Amino acid sequence: MDRQIARRLRDLRAERGWSLEALAGRSGVSRATLSRLENAEVSPTASVLGRLCAVYDLTMSRLMRMVEDDFAPVVRREAQLVWTDPSIGFHRRSVSPPAGPLAGEALECEIGPETRIAYDGPPRPGLEHHLILTEGRLEVTVEGRTHALRPGDCLRYQLFGPSVFVTPDDSAARYILFMV
Repeated sequence: MDRQIARRLRDLRAERGWSLEALAGRSGVSRATLSRLENAEVSPTASVLGRLCAVYDLTMSRLMRMVEDDFAPVVRREAQLVWTDPSIGFHRRSVSPPAGPLAGEALECEIGPETRIAYDGPPRPGLEHHLILTEGRLEVTVEGRTHALRPGDCLRYQLFGPSVFVTPDDSAARYILFMV
């Protein structure tokens, strides 16, 4: 999976005619890190992928979908792409990835306890999110406002700026995220 992501990241940069330095300037990710990512020497973190997706105007799911080849109307669990950031205990399953003319996507995510994931901005301004917390506790900060979520709560928002996801030290979180 890391090799497929690396190849796609390299292709995206090449399609735009950007050097590693130019991409580093646009994304805030160091040239050395970009080089190691594109050569599959390291696994990307959620934060770094978020920055790169914002520069390329892609959702993370769209990027993940680009490393796959086919579109099928039924996505069996065993075929759902799972991406993990082991450094923070983040697991992201692409339950219903975007494909062809279908822009919406559904993700199942898990974040370990005592974790903070910050995204500088959305890949596309105004991206609609519907986040349903299924287990644990989660604080999500959007537009400078923090929302403390409990299981069963749904946070609906359009994302125009940074966002932050935080779990307390005594609880992980599992949630479903729908994006349109």
